Amino acid sequence: MIERTLLSETEIGTRLDELAKEIDERYAGQEILAVGILKGSVFFLTDLLKRLKTPVAVDFLQVRSYSGTSSTGNIQMVHDLSTDIEGRHVLLFEDVVDTGLTLRKILELFSSRHPASLRIAALLKKDIPENRDLSLDFVGFTIGPEFVIGYGLDLDEKYRNLPYVAVWRPEK
Repeated sequence: MIERTLLSETEIGTRLDELAKEIDERYAGQEILAVGILKGSVFFLTDLLKRLKTPVAVDFLQVRSYSGTSSTGNIQMVHDLSTDIEGRHVLLFEDVVDTGLTLRKILELFSSRHPASLRIAALLKKDIPENRDLSLDFVGFTIGPEFVIGYGLDLDEKYRNLPYVAVWRPEK
């Protein structure tokens, strides 16, 4: 049940063009290791990487923390990286930064692996008190606290394939 479209396919594409320019400027003359957090970041990561001029290697990490529309607060590692990140410029791709709990755990883990740099690109950051202390390097859009689906974001593995981001309306 979609309440409304929050971000159209065109709006997303325009912002990805802008983010690609920002990333290319930041990493001029360097190669980055783009790390996607599965499964939600796949659309964001692939569409953004196609716009980059910067040399890129890609790897994925899969964690689980959601059940339905809310975070469980439990972070479960499903699939770790296959690449050693020591000494590499790592750009972590996240679909949405909600409470930031998952991202904090991943940052802690990655920092212990000694990358040359560790930055974060997020399609969405929710404007909520729980994540205000989290500094993100590249943000597509800041949104409210509503639960969103589409463009990689899901509800129990459904709706990822929508080409836009929509606000989910819970059934009454």
